[in-house]
Amino acid sequence: MNRTYRKILRNRKQRIERRLAPKNWEDQPQPMLKASNIRYEMSERTTAMNCGGIGAMHLMVQRLGLVEDIDKNLQLLKVHLPYHESDHVLNLTYNLLAGGQRMEDIELRRQDEVFLNGLGAERIPDPTTAGDFTRRFRVEDIVALEECANRARLAVWKVQPEGFLKEAFVDVDGTVAQTYGECKEGMDISYKGIWGYAPLIVSLANTKEVLYLVNRPGNSTSHTGSVEWIDRAVELVSPVAGSVTIRGDTDFTHTEQLDRWDDAGRKFVLGMDAHPKVVALAEALETQAWKPLERLPQYEILTEPRPKAFRHKERVVVERQFKNKKLVGEDIAEIEYQPLKCGRKYRLIIVRKNLSVQKGEKVLFDEIRYFFYVTNRKDKAEKIVALANGRCDQENVIEQLKNGVNAMRMPVSDLVSNWAYMVMAALAWNLKAWYGLLVPNRERGLELVKMEFRRFLHAVMLLPCQVVRTARRIIYRVLGYNSWLKDFFATWERLECFSSA
Repeated sequence: MNRTYRKILRNRKQRIERRLAPKNWEDQPQPMLKASNIRYEMSERTTAMNCGGIGAMHLMVQRLGLVEDIDKNLQLLKVHLPYHESDHVLNLTYNLLAGGQRMEDIELRRQDEVFLNGLGAERIPDPTTAGDFTRRFRVEDIVALEECANRARLAVWKVQPEGFLKEAFVDVDGTVAQTYGECKEGMDISYKGIWGYAPLIVSLANTKEVLYLVNRPGNSTSHTGSVEWIDRAVELVSPVAGSVTIRGDTDFTHTEQLDRWDDAGRKFVLGMDAHPKVVALAEALETQAWKPLERLPQYEILTEPRPKAFRHKERVVVERQFKNKKLVGEDIAEIEYQPLKCGRKYRLIIVRKNLSVQKGEKVLFDEIRYFFYVTNRKDKAEKIVALANGRCDQENVIEQLKNGVNAMRMPVSDLVSNWAYMVMAALAWNLKAWYGLLVPNRERGLELVKMEFRRFLHAVMLLPCQVVRTARRIIYRVLGYNSWLKDFFATWERLECFSSA
């Protein structure tokens, strides 16, 4: 009688727990890593691969209807000799999910017979063909591909528990993607002196999914052309979310859009530049209008609060007589304010920071700085500040796009083709989020959603597996063990009966 995977997992977990259990060791005569007589041989019959999680990811893509949707709505090939559009898109995405970091790594997948068998493929496109495919895209094709991903996204959101996205936060920001090429069409020099492109990222803070990714010339300002994509993202999220809040820094105030967003029931928390007019209003406030800002706790302390650690860096700064700015106190106030391009007044939350500029232990002078947030939400002012500061977490998403999935490597020749590559690479990041949302254990699934991309690869994707092809099935036999395998198998069972209809 064959043992079920649950029993195998239990036995492997018990073995590793016994091995790693605390033990009173005696002095060891040899290092723990003492293997010496190591030999390598080629297996004649048994074959395996190191990215066994790719099968579960492909099953999820199929169950979400993404393959059929791409082939139906992305018309880039006149004939399919032998590849379809979905083959090209998923080839680039799966390369990253299999541990690849650049387009050239596709050749490693292409030469891996077990990888091909695991996906039921006779062959996959080579790196040159993949690059040629990106050059077939026009802007409308990229938008069509993003909408295909969004329809799959809605299928994932549809099966989430009640209360999911009760309050959705759409974050928007721009970044600079450097490229060392000198002749790539559309590249330019940014305000930082970096040659490259200036992508726009619109993401959902609740799940860290990238909703829209837009490539722009390197000299574009952060907010250039962002209104269209913010509106698209809000329309995407609105049917599922109870309410939608748009968040952005001072570059995305868009005062000419605030009335329209307010009329449509859209909430917003946007930074505002400290220009002379609002600074004058803040300085004119009476003393009683200000109150100390009490920062909301980031999490609930279940035991006793820990004492703060000693600040060693600050000690060094003082000892070496470096100029240092210390926060003395924070105050908060709010007023009604009507921006020049608006037809009505909105809440303007003002944070006043009292800074002490010091050199060594000597105080040079005090400095006052103001931070402004315009909003139509009715929450307490302290919560508005916390929500505005929460948008900073989008920087982690941008970092993962840059150095996790390497979506902003800009490997091809022009702005549009690099945009297409970015979208297909970002799909790998979104697939990670969707997989986490489909994990039956909600707590473990959210841990995967928040996980860095490289750690996710080692936890879920890079599983050593033997692949056996039978007449009707492709069987992945997991050869290793880690603590995520129980959730991996539970998710696989859910995906087998999942339907996007």
